Amino acid sequence: MRKRDELMTVPEILDELGGISRRTFYRWREVGKAPAGFKLPNGEIRVYRSEFTAWLDTLREAA
Repeated sequence: MRKRDELMTVPEILDELGGISRRTFYRWREVGKAPAGFKLPNGEIRVYRSEFTAWLDTLREAA
């Protein structure tokens, strides 16, 4: 059986990125520089771990 992709919360993402501010993360979303995610009906954002990892890999390639 295939393992399901983990959904990350914004606090988990901020922690993984070394504690960037929530404001910075949302600014990145506004300008299209954040990992792809989606908004739940309650307004909270979730990002699949695979999308987050792929986004980090693009940053490494750009550096």
